[in-house]
Amino acid sequence: MKPKISLLQLAAGGIIAALYIALTLIFAPISFAQIQFRISEALTLLPVLSTASVPGLFVGCLTANLITGQPWQDVIFGSLATLLAALLTRRFRKNIYLAAAMPVLLNAVIIGLMLYLVYGLHPYISFLTVGAGQAVVCYLLGVPMVKVLESRKVQIP
Repeated sequence: MKPKISLLQLAAGGIIAALYIALTLIFAPISFAQIQFRISEALTLLPVLSTASVPGLFVGCLTANLITGQPWQDVIFGSLATLLAALLTRRFRKNIYLAAAMPVLLNAVIIGLMLYLVYGLHPYISFLTVGAGQAVVCYLLGVPMVKVLESRKVQIP
């Protein structure tokens, strides 16, 4: 039997995708550097609250990477890293700090490896800088965002 996706869940996923794109574009100068502070990655903690955010994050990342003219490797592997991180964040949603580690670790490895292979940047430096930027965004913005949404009993379909 197919899982039913409600119109509200579809709309929520679309809004999350649009927010991801907007935040990536607004903060583009710091979103695509060696030390990446992609503010939109704070949204990768939303799967703690809602399944609908998983496809929204994937579509948002894919679209943002396409719009900003990233190399095909970043479009594909960056978007897949976001999808996998969102799925794992959802899986570990009972522990917000463990859930936040998923996008940090996956992006550090996948994007760090992509930066090494595409741009020839030092792999360990790439892992560390991407991971550090991701950790700052996820733990200093994403975790507090989820806690505020939970405390205000905001429900995402």
